[in-house]
Amino acid sequence: MYNIDKLRMFVEAAELGSFSAAARKLAKVQSAISQGISDLEIDFNVQLFDRSTRKPTLTKAGKQLFKQAKVVILQAEELSATAHSINNREEDIIRLTLDDALFMPSLFRILGDFSQVFPSTEIEIIAVSSTDVIPIIGEQRADIGLMFTDLNPYKDIDPCFIGNLRFSSVCHPKHDLAQVGDISFPELVCYRQLVVRGYEEKSIWQLPVSTGKVYWSNSFNSVKEMLIHGNMGWAYLPSHLVQADIDNQRLAEISISFDHKAWTPPVDLVVSKLKAKGPALSWLEKKLKTLLD
Repeated sequence: MYNIDKLRMFVEAAELGSFSAAARKLAKVQSAISQGISDLEIDFNVQLFDRSTRKPTLTKAGKQLFKQAKVVILQAEELSATAHSINNREEDIIRLTLDDALFMPSLFRILGDFSQVFPSTEIEIIAVSSTDVIPIIGEQRADIGLMFTDLNPYKDIDPCFIGNLRFSSVCHPKHDLAQVGDISFPELVCYRQLVVRGYEEKSIWQLPVSTGKVYWSNSFNSVKEMLIHGNMGWAYLPSHLVQADIDNQRLAEISISFDHKAWTPPVDLVVSKLKAKGPALSWLEKKLKTLLD
């Protein structure tokens, strides 16, 4: 009966184009590769390689079995990885809740690295407004959170400041605010502002409401789309989220006279003090602390 080692010999020889190259890759002697593939041919009762040419080439049957052999090897590797993760007490799933303002390239690079280090641990992303992160962590519906700093103390929540996120004030290029220079506060209050808040109608305190006319959302991405496609007001939005749209003239940056510098709200990573941390969660927590470096 065939085994995984012999299947791997077959696949490597087919991909590398020679038995000798497969032997070097697998750190075996060439005769072991030849014997392993011959054993497979006996087990399958088919010829896998045409050996009449200078380099062995797959036969029609070999090509068919090559595809399935690769799948079997991948499944075996996943099975081994899962067994390894169980032995190391790695979590089967980690839930990350965060404000969508923090959907940044650095976040996805960290998650990509996570997938390589902990291939058997699933990730679930729960995107909410910052004001909803603490309740989700407190109720243990998520393991780790990223949010704009909440200065209120919470008994079972452990916050960690990880940096500041730059914001820009923007509107549609055809909006009235895009046609003037420095805008004063009395001028600004005449125009509708688009503001993010959570399910309990709490807004982010670092991003003030500067007008009486407001449209609300729980997503910075949806606010951006409302500005681009609806031309219905102005908003403070994460600079990384809008810079390409400003460059492409899909959005215009507003110069506000009472904002001497760009808004840069502080960002916290939060976890529950009651949550036990396995190796995967500990790794992710450490890496996410570098998100804004």
